[in-house]
Amino acid sequence: MSRAEPASRIEPIEFGRALGERYLAYALSTITARSLPDLRDGLKPVQRRLLWAMLQLRLDPASGFKKCARVVGDVIGKFHPHGDAAVYEALVRLAQDFAQRYPLIEGQGNFGNVDGDAAAAMRYTEARLTPVAMALLDGIDQETVDFRPTYDGSEREPVVLPAAFPNLLANGATGIAVGMATSIPPHNAGELLDALAWMLGRPADAPPPSAEELLRFVQGPDLPTGGVLVEPRESLIEAYRTGRGSLRLRARWEREDLPYGQYRIVVREIPWQVQKSRLVERLAELLAAKRLPLLADLRDESTDVVRLVLVPKSRSVPPEALMEQLFKVSDLEVRLSVNMNVLDARGVPRVMSLAELLLGYLAHRMEVLERRSRFRLAQIADRLELLDGYLKVFLDLDRVIRIIREEDEPKPMLMAAFELSERQAEAILNLRLRNLRRLEEEGLRREAADLRRERAELEHLLTDEGARRGALRAQMLEAKKRFGSGPLGARRTRIERPVELAPEILEVPVERTPVTVLVSEKGWVRALKGRLEPSAEVRWKEGDTGRFVLEGLNTDRLLILTADGKAYSVPVEKLPGGRGSGEPLSLFLDLAKGVDIVTARVHRPDGKLVLATRKGLGFVAPEAQIVAQTRTGRQVVNLGEGDTLAVAAPVEGELVAVSGTNHKILLFPLEELPEQARGKGVTLIRLKGAELADLLTTTAERGLAWRSGEQIRTFKEWEAYRGRRGGAGRMAPRGFPKDHRFGL
Repeated sequence: MSRAEPASRIEPIEFGRALGERYLAYALSTITARSLPDLRDGLKPVQRRLLWAMLQLRLDPASGFKKCARVVGDVIGKFHPHGDAAVYEALVRLAQDFAQRYPLIEGQGNFGNVDGDAAAAMRYTEARLTPVAMALLDGIDQETVDFRPTYDGSEREPVVLPAAFPNLLANGATGIAVGMATSIPPHNAGELLDALAWMLGRPADAPPPSAEELLRFVQGPDLPTGGVLVEPRESLIEAYRTGRGSLRLRARWEREDLPYGQYRIVVREIPWQVQKSRLVERLAELLAAKRLPLLADLRDESTDVVRLVLVPKSRSVPPEALMEQLFKVSDLEVRLSVNMNVLDARGVPRVMSLAELLLGYLAHRMEVLERRSRFRLAQIADRLELLDGYLKVFLDLDRVIRIIREEDEPKPMLMAAFELSERQAEAILNLRLRNLRRLEEEGLRREAADLRRERAELEHLLTDEGARRGALRAQMLEAKKRFGSGPLGARRTRIERPVELAPEILEVPVERTPVTVLVSEKGWVRALKGRLEPSAEVRWKEGDTGRFVLEGLNTDRLLILTADGKAYSVPVEKLPGGRGSGEPLSLFLDLAKGVDIVTARVHRPDGKLVLATRKGLGFVAPEAQIVAQTRTGRQVVNLGEGDTLAVAAPVEGELVAVSGTNHKILLFPLEELPEQARGKGVTLIRLKGAELADLLTTTAERGLAWRSGEQIRTFKEWEAYRGRRGGAGRMAPRGFPKDHRFGL
């Protein structure tokens, strides 16, 4: 580098390009290094590093337990440069028998439960590997997989595990990356190993098996918490053929008969990943709200096994009808997502079919078998070389001893005297004197013969694909004996077709009563039973007045739009009753502080609203698309700087009437407005130095009208104000209110 050239350079680069490159790098890192499992061993990097660290700590099933804090410390210190909380969370999940179909870690202590309770701190819990985890690690010390440097270069870690167990499909995987996700449900290992053995028994050039063929072995997902899959076979075939799908999973229940014809229903298995405490809480809320007319009571009698007791209203209630109604309104039935998105052998994310996943796993196991065989061949060659040296010197041990005693450099003399290689001579010199007595010619020749026979078998294995497929098939059948039988291997999830019941039996009778919702100027709300008489006197808090009086039913939702362009909704049944002054809306919704309520109305799923801003922009919004189900609401109008939502008028005609603070009015066809669920809108009326004051929809029959005091005035010559959207409009007729509002 010349003296004139600076030590470092600052190069100008386009900000968007730099941001895109860095975001892409971040996205790829998230996809490959955190969220998606590897096709070959079914593990994410943090899980693989946990198992590798525990193997180095010698935490095999036959050893004692070690503190989880020790394991986590080794993982974050040597292999995984992330926080200890994330690593411990991954460890806990691998040890939970209700989350993992075949746990990879055996935990001692509190590792959480199906109620959703968190595990104890890692300083209290202990862990060691399970036999399944040892199967995943089997052969890792025999050069079966590649290793790479760790993040700081001080250690080495495996790129992938040998995986003598089909972990990806057996335990499943879930994860969310940047722009993609994965959701693979657990399966039964015995069924998977049967399918793999069948595939290995086919000719090597046979076409990939179809989903229908594989379903003869793999019946469907087999979940840790059991349950019942109620999905047609066609849906399973499609999910396994495409790698994507959605399956219905239900709780498993049974009827327990009681004296005098009474009965109760006992739920013994709940859907996978459903927290029992939240499920019971939800059912209790529905029961208190009288949304479960066929259910009289429920009790949670669970211990270490699930037992939810459901008591029907009467013995005449069909249990199937009661359960079908509960399935519709609670997490006793959930949708099991299938999105088999994984990293293939080259590290590329792909959505694969069941056949592709199994073929990819077999390709990995074939590579492991070949590498293991080559490693063993190298060991045999090494041992045979030493045995040949021992056999050469065996017949003249006295000469060997004399050379060692008399020569200053015995190695070259031994090499010359017995025609030994340098390595053979070194091995003989390293023998202890007492070991010379153990050198028996017959034993040496027998060991050499056994090794040569094993070498011939391995060489045949490496040159004959049929032999390799046969060896792999034997491995699969052996693995099935270990993991596919007994209590661990028994199928837990039943697969059934749902019971077909008449629609009228499944209808949940809900008592609908009229209510009147009152919303005050300061945002206080209450719901009165019945309709409010015109002469009825309504009391408000001191300093507050009424703003919205809405009539509806107790089953309706209250739809609210605020000046910051957000839409909120809350069920009317959740609103406080008519006693007192009600409660502030902020208790039910996360309203921005100080924001004005533009409109409050009873939500009509088939209704539409014209949303207009102060600066005269607007569009038509279907109510069904803007209604929000959460407290935080939904941003509906994209507002420019200094703009606010001014009007949310229901669509009640084919014409739109707009008035501005410049006292001008414009009418134009509603069809000129776009219909959308969110956006900025288009210009309604051209306003120069003015703002939009009001908007309503009307028909040609109604024409143009406004409120004047207690009267409604109609303007018959309204056609003069008709024009195109975005026009300037005309000055309002005589008598139009000075606040520029229609007041209707």
